[in-house]
Amino acid sequence: MVFEYIGYLAAFLTTSSFLPQAIMTIKTRDTQSLSLSMYSLFTLGVFCWLVYGISINDKAIIFANSITFLLAASILACKLYNGFSKKE
Repeated sequence: MVFEYIGYLAAFLTTSSFLPQAIMTIKTRDTQSLSLSMYSLFTLGVFCWLVYGISINDKAIIFANSITFLLAASILACKLYNGFSKKE
């Protein structure tokens, strides 16, 4: 039971640490300083963690990676849009 709370705390901390970057990027749409390969790999990795969490039915992993995946995918979409529209 204690380890479950540690899992939720870890989920909260890692997801909330990503929030400032996500909010700033989504707000400003400025992705010039972000690495496309890093965000592509990161987003894919978070998606894999989400699938893994679903497969083992771990609510902390599902919770954290659902939110982080949505945020990372939004940033990646902005990065791709800016790259294809030549805004970078």
